[in-house]
Amino acid sequence: MSGKEKDHQPTGWGRQGLRHLKRDLAHAWTVLVTRGPGQVEFWIIALLIGICAGLAALAFRMGISALQRLAYGTDDMTMATVAGHLPWWWVLAVPVIGGLVVGLILDRFTPDGRVRSVSDVIEGAALDGGRVEIREGLASAAASVITLGTGGSAGREGPVVHLAGVISTLVADRIKASPVTGRELLGCAVAGAVAASFNAPIAGALFAHEVVLRNFAVRAFAPIAISAVAGTVINRLRFGGVTEFRLPQAGGLGFYIELPAFMLLGLLCALVAAGLMASIFRAETVANRVMARTGWPRWLRPTIAGLLLGLIAIPYPHIIGVGYETTSAALTGRLDIWTAIVFALVKALAVAITLGGRMGGGVFSPALVMGALTGLAFGILATSILPQFSGNETLYALAGMGAVGAAVLGAPISTAMIVFELTGDWQTGIAVMTSVSLSTALASRMVNRSFFLTQLMRRGVHIAEGPQVWLPQKMRVTAVMRALGAKSTPSVDLLQKLVADGQTIPDQMTLEQALRRFDETGAAFYPVVHAGSDDILGAVYHIDALRALNAALGQAAAEQHG
Repeated sequence: MSGKEKDHQPTGWGRQGLRHLKRDLAHAWTVLVTRGPGQVEFWIIALLIGICAGLAALAFRMGISALQRLAYGTDDMTMATVAGHLPWWWVLAVPVIGGLVVGLILDRFTPDGRVRSVSDVIEGAALDGGRVEIREGLASAAASVITLGTGGSAGREGPVVHLAGVISTLVADRIKASPVTGRELLGCAVAGAVAASFNAPIAGALFAHEVVLRNFAVRAFAPIAISAVAGTVINRLRFGGVTEFRLPQAGGLGFYIELPAFMLLGLLCALVAAGLMASIFRAETVANRVMARTGWPRWLRPTIAGLLLGLIAIPYPHIIGVGYETTSAALTGRLDIWTAIVFALVKALAVAITLGGRMGGGVFSPALVMGALTGLAFGILATSILPQFSGNETLYALAGMGAVGAAVLGAPISTAMIVFELTGDWQTGIAVMTSVSLSTALASRMVNRSFFLTQLMRRGVHIAEGPQVWLPQKMRVTAVMRALGAKSTPSVDLLQKLVADGQTIPDQMTLEQALRRFDETGAAFYPVVHAGSDDILGAVYHIDALRALNAALGQAAAEQHG
């Protein structure tokens, strides 16, 4: 063999190896798309989704901070202090401009002018195979960055969760994931985003299970945990391993004597949480009526909300943004009782205007602010009555933060974990869990389980009642219809006679509506016709509808307990 032949031989082998690699990768992609990912492949995908969701959450947070610095000269941690020294006309103008831009974005890129948030992710997990709206989600993320950067009074977790859902939806559509796999991918993305947003890996994983998927399926736990860890690493690469809030000292608790006070605090926080949620829904109802009666364009609604927020921010700049400075002040006891009460009331009003005005943002961070202020005010009063038996009033602020947040989310486990990971204080678990459990139990009876599930109920989506209710609302009669001309389908003459008598079911009818019709009439079957016409498509049998529902419920149960 000559020297030239020896030189060319590795190149040939390299080309052949490259061709083999391309062929193997193409085969692996085909298997992934046609058969779905195996366990190892799914864990790799979960890791990548966690990284992407963490980067999205980080970019979202940094975008808000950059816009706040541009508009106010500072970020959320010192917003109230700095904004209080700005000219009044500037504090008024910034949220108006922000509201106008938000209104134009939502009017252009969403069909209803509404920001997508956690409730839409819950709906996507339950009804749409783990998919969420992509175009609307990206528009909502942009609108929320502008809202929080220009004076809106809301949280950043809701848009971040939906943005993570957009990422998982793109992946699920790309690999043609089944509904079960799509939901698990969605859980992974949410876990990564929440973990990155709060530097809270345990809470991120639990939030995905408890709030979004609404089950603790063992099969999904490992990939969701992987994504949560990945999201946390992204956060810590940028901000380090520090907690969001630093408490002045570990709170002391006289267990047997002081626990009743934390029980009372839990009940009070339930009322505060219910009041906060009711004010948001009331503001939304009032705004809907005003817009309907006046005929104003949709883009004007966030603009008016921005004007109202600007007027409030002039005397109370603490309402601007997420509210971390106010929360930190409450957790460190730097507010007196009357300031805490007034700040809580004004914050509730500002949050209602922001969300009712469809400016964008989430509700969880405002709930933490409200809880910390409520807990501090209660703690100051409680410790002044029996100072010899009481711990620090800041311990009540910590417990109140968890109690209001848990009642709003309807998620006591993940909320308590978020509080612990935000503060790094694991020594006060009994006090926090006492308030959290009672607050969640009472508030869930005053609203439909949580803020998000109540939002869905107001839109006619009844997920809180369980799959036996929402599954038949999702399924169409055409999915269980026997085709016209099939052997098991009634004769055309018989179907035409029923159509002439008006005994038909339109093809757009849901299984829930059809089952109600069958129960009312006792009929065995109905012709299925095109909506608005008498064109017969086939026939739907009562027994087929029941079998389909039973199979769907069995699949849902298997997924939840898998």
